[in-house]
Amino acid sequence: MTAHTATAARARTGGPQDDGPALLEHLMGWTLVVVVAMLVVQLGLL
Repeated sequence: MTAHTATAARARTGGPQDDGPALLEHLMGWTLVVVVAMLVVQLGLL
């Protein structure tokens, strides 16, 4: 078994090579940032 066939047999776990819904990922990321910011402010940690 060569290195190429060993890596090709592995399951993909995601990463920068995968083409996916980039817009949805960006929106979900910014939503998470806003929610965490609101939580920090509500708890008085800022």
